[in-house]
Amino acid sequence: MTIVEGASKSDSHFIFTYGTLKRGFPNHRLMENLISGGDVVFIGEYTTVETFPLCCGPYGIPYLINITGSGHRIRGELYKVNNSGLGPLDDLEGIEIGHYERLPVTVVGDGGETVMAEAYFAHRSFGEGMWKRCGEVGIEEFSMEVGKKYERKEKRPSNHDFLQDIRNFISNGD
Repeated sequence: MTIVEGASKSDSHFIFTYGTLKRGFPNHRLMENLISGGDVVFIGEYTTVETFPLCCGPYGIPYLINITGSGHRIRGELYKVNNSGLGPLDDLEGIEIGHYERLPVTVVGDGGETVMAEAYFAHRSFGEGMWKRCGEVGIEEFSMEVGKKYERKEKRPSNHDFLQDIRNFISNGD
């Protein structure tokens, strides 16, 4: 097994996507724009080495939960992203508002190559609560079937406090 270390902070990052940024899903258009601008390169299909919970919250949004050893080995896609491409991804994922946080994850490709990457995990302020709310039952992959429940941002109520929607989902199931 060959281990590829993540690129240094000054160069680029390996980003593991598992949800709506994957090919064929609504937010992949951002990846396509970044690819055409030379900021992102698709590497291939990869799977997490360790198991993690993956579940869907309000509006069918997928959340990878940082609880190693629970859930499944998660299938997704690996991209190499330069620093210019990282900003738009962080913005989409709401890094600065506490929606997701970008954390290290080790993934393995079909050929056995292991890569130290980063993924967007549910923020620590609600991740565990989300997992419990989902009955501690997760999915291995955000598939097209699961993705049918996803509501695009423009279809969601405007002027909402999205983090409050998450808190309501966790406490009430709303």
